[in-house]
Amino acid sequence: MNSGATTERVYEALKRRIMDHGFRPGDRLDPTVLADQMAASVTPVRDALHMCAGEGLVEAHSGTGFYLPTLDEPSLKDLYAWSAELVTLAIRGWPKKVVSAEKTIEGVAQSVAGGDADIFAAIARRSLNGEHVRAVEALNARLSAVRVIEAQLLEDIGAELRALAAAVDAGDKNTLRRLSGQYHRRRLRIAADIVRLVHRRE
Repeated sequence: MNSGATTERVYEALKRRIMDHGFRPGDRLDPTVLADQMAASVTPVRDALHMCAGEGLVEAHSGTGFYLPTLDEPSLKDLYAWSAELVTLAIRGWPKKVVSAEKTIEGVAQSVAGGDADIFAAIARRSLNGEHVRAVEALNARLSAVRVIEAQLLEDIGAELRALAAAVDAGDKNTLRRLSGQYHRRRLRIAADIVRLVHRRE
């Protein structure tokens, strides 16, 4: 396997581990330790960490190495507020006439995990501005570990996501704006509880 393929493999595995809440905020990511865990040399691991840093998933500190970004209540609320703003911008970017699309997400009731990301990505894809897709995908990755925790604290997430998906599929902008507002307000109210759980070692 060439170095480029190894770096890509390590990058995908590392990104998935971060998104699945495999580390706590503030954890140091030691390239040597990760190289042993991922059956790779240190160089592709460092390259993968730099790639994750470019996406905001990892922080590179000069002289001390790589760390998962810290997370506190204000910074989480900022992420939620940015998510709400991005959704609003993406909906505003939809063409004036929106036709009903194919089903946005299958089996939301059976599989809540990842449903948020699929729905918000679908909203962005309908926008005429391609930058909305890139921005939403990057934010989805940064919020992925947090969404694992949300499911432990919030009830009726399946129903919430089904309603959002139905509004996307119907091209119903007004309902989608209302549901998005409710979605984000629910999470802003429990941001402190989410942060506490995110920092726990399971």
